Amino acid sequence: MADMGNTFDKLKGDAKGKAGEATGDSRLEAEGKSQSAAAGVKDAAQNAGDSLKGAADGVKNAVKGD
Repeated sequence: MADMGNTFDKLKGDAKGKAGEATGDSRLEAEGKSQSAAAGVKDAAQNAGDSLKGAADGVKNAVKGD
């Protein structure tokens, strides 16, 4: 599940990127895009971890006979 902090960071990054684009500030635009991308990567990593935990729990329950 997406972390609220990651979602907030992605939204902030998107806003920075758009503000930089609108004002012609390429540094702000790049910073925003970078922040948004980093939040997306963190979300993907957390989702992968959640999936692995779910799979491990499923195997554990199958072995226990639940």
